[in-house]
Amino acid sequence: MAETATFSSSGVDAITRSIDLTEEVQGTLPLDVLERTYDIERTANHISLGAYKRVALQFPDELLPHSVPIFKALKSRIPEASELYVLADTSYGSCCVDEVAAQHVDADALVHYGHACMSQTSRLPVIYVFGKKPIDPLHCAQTLVAALPDDRQTVVLKCDVAYTHAAHEIVTHMKSVLSPSTRVLYTIAPLATFPSTVDQAPRQSPHAVQVTGQGESESLDSDMSPEDSVILHVGPESLSLTNLLLTHAAFEVFSYHPTTRSAQHESGRTNKLLMRRYAAVQKARDADVIGILVGTLGVANYLPLISHLRNVISRAHKKSYTISVGKPNPAKLANFLEIECFVLVACPENSLLDAKEFLRPIVTPYELEAALQPTQTWTGRYVLDFAELLKSQADMKEAESKYLGNEPQDSDQPIFSLVTGKYRHAKRYGDSDEARAAEGDPSAIVLRNQEDALSRINGSAASQFLQQRTFRGLETRIGQDGPSLLEQGRSGIARGYDNDHREG
Repeated sequence: MAETATFSSSGVDAITRSIDLTEEVQGTLPLDVLERTYDIERTANHISLGAYKRVALQFPDELLPHSVPIFKALKSRIPEASELYVLADTSYGSCCVDEVAAQHVDADALVHYGHACMSQTSRLPVIYVFGKKPIDPLHCAQTLVAALPDDRQTVVLKCDVAYTHAAHEIVTHMKSVLSPSTRVLYTIAPLATFPSTVDQAPRQSPHAVQVTGQGESESLDSDMSPEDSVILHVGPESLSLTNLLLTHAAFEVFSYHPTTRSAQHESGRTNKLLMRRYAAVQKARDADVIGILVGTLGVANYLPLISHLRNVISRAHKKSYTISVGKPNPAKLANFLEIECFVLVACPENSLLDAKEFLRPIVTPYELEAALQPTQTWTGRYVLDFAELLKSQADMKEAESKYLGNEPQDSDQPIFSLVTGKYRHAKRYGDSDEARAAEGDPSAIVLRNQEDALSRINGSAASQFLQQRTFRGLETRIGQDGPSLLEQGRSGIARGYDNDHREG
């Protein structure tokens, strides 16, 4: 009965099923609340001052109910010559600026609403409108101060972008409680950038503007010591908090959830997160065929990084494929069975994917570089920013060239795998056909047909994978079987055929 009900379902369940969004928002807001929350007046002023003619408004899924009121409010305040377009579905992550979708309408500026990863853009001027989520600044400051260790001289407050409107007030309350010798600094960007003001769009193009309306913060020192510093995160559990824990593993991190109004110590999760990532690195080290997933087309330096990854993979004598599938999911990536590991080139918040449901492991560019090093060493750094990865490109090339100069010529030397606990023979890609033939590579010769005719394959990873499969498609048997007799079949629709000419 269950199977019958499944196949004969009218589809009402799929239509009426509710979708769980990452955040619940109120469907309608009063006009005055809407203007304060989304800074309508200031956004309109930026559009007018920039003389933008075609402006794209990018909304995440949870803010789409507010897109029409915001559109109408902005339209009434900008010049009549300016046109507005609403971008609903993003090509990749909603936290990134979707410059590709904006170019479809030939936009000359973009307004990004909601949570943003603040990745550097390269094409369009961007106006960031974070919104203003409710928070009690006094309770937040008191709760965080109560959770702080007593021996810390520097406190760095990192607010999620939706709570930046209260950052200055939170810092003021904390300074009134803490000792005068304790420094309280705050930032809304990733801590590695250390911006001087919250009104400044950190690491953005010169055209980027953050619509926040807050004052200045103290300048942050890039040489903060983990022994006398602590990081406070204001916001719910998110990918931003996970990235913070990984990139600042040496610091103690405390978080405050504005909805539950509670604080907790987050640093205990760091070791578990790093253990998971270390396991993925070991799987990437064993992979011979690696797929480069293009997870962004708007973050600056993504093309140089893809080129760098191709060079790193080639120097390790591994095969690489560059794939653009939009938002990755297990069904899409399962179509590439010959690929043993994927590396995702995306913004820092979308680079870390929980690969439990995926058939193959997915690593970040930094993890892939660590996996392909001749010797397994890790200094404790964890880098997700494209610019920082490319800065170390020269050092990586120098170390790789030094290693390759002393590389043994024996390609059959076994490699010990920490995943399987056994020795394995790595495949070597990138060698010429003459070299492979001289070495007598048996994988270059395959059986072509049933008459024992031999042929040489081109050495690609896909062709080698096809030869190892037990099922390689249906046999055509051209010219071996006679034609079947033609018979008249049924006619009509599936629920009731007009007649049946089949016998038996």
